[in-house]
Amino acid sequence: MSGFSLGSSHSRAFGYKNASLGLAVTHQVSLAEIRLTATMKASLLVLALFVGSSLALVCQEIDGRLTQIDVSNGQVFGVNSGNSIYTRYGNSWVQLPGALKHVTVGPAGVWGVNTENLIYKLVGGRWVQAQGLLKQIDAGGDQFVAGVNMQDNIFCLNRDATVTTLGGAASIPWNLLPGALKYYSCGPYSCWGVNSIDQIFVMKGVTPDACMGSKAWELVPGALSMIEVSTDGSVYGVNSAGNVYRRDGVSAANPAGTGWTYLSMCGKSKHVSYDLGVLWVISLEEKILTCS
Repeated sequence: MSGFSLGSSHSRAFGYKNASLGLAVTHQVSLAEIRLTATMKASLLVLALFVGSSLALVCQEIDGRLTQIDVSNGQVFGVNSGNSIYTRYGNSWVQLPGALKHVTVGPAGVWGVNTENLIYKLVGGRWVQAQGLLKQIDAGGDQFVAGVNMQDNIFCLNRDATVTTLGGAASIPWNLLPGALKYYSCGPYSCWGVNSIDQIFVMKGVTPDACMGSKAWELVPGALSMIEVSTDGSVYGVNSAGNVYRRDGVSAANPAGTGWTYLSMCGKSKHVSYDLGVLWVISLEEKILTCS
């Protein structure tokens, strides 16, 4: 755990900021279409709607402390409470230059956002700033990225723009989706998100060149505070009580799946990411667990 000292002198802030590079939102998106009342939210939390099945996982703690983690195709990236960035090589953590509050890895590459909500892409071993502002970003789509901004507006970037973006002040054609979400994650054939009252939504019909999908949200029973879609389409999430769930029956033919399985493990969690048969878990104490 020696590589995880907070405030390390090796952690550098990004060297520039272009305050004019905000995502322009020229109209208000109605929240009513994807929000239930507070009473219905309370009912969801009480009923949980996750009681269909449960599964006990075997977890092993590994070295280090992180606040957020993302894994894809054997790659592991994460950030700690000091916004230092790490990647996993073999059995060791290697610190990368820069400072991010959220990092993501996937078919769309390695992206992240910092504490000022500036967007960065890892290009040729260095971070380059991309146009726009997001508080959370996801690279798990089929060569497209997606995320949400500070007002919970939802954006995605089709494959061509995602792949060719090399940073700088050049305009990027972000697509604005309807609705409002606090967390958004994409996989090969669907994107999932949660809103400010922990309702869960799925967007079907997403493709590399049509990242907005059907533009019609489907409400999924349950309540989660964060959700992640893996490179193979698997869906995992954490609720406000720190419990972890897996969505069952998810496939290209049925992107919404069929039900939730509660994953029993020691302690409570705040972030998860799944890859190659292993669920990576960040506990409330920022411990790093690998579970199967």
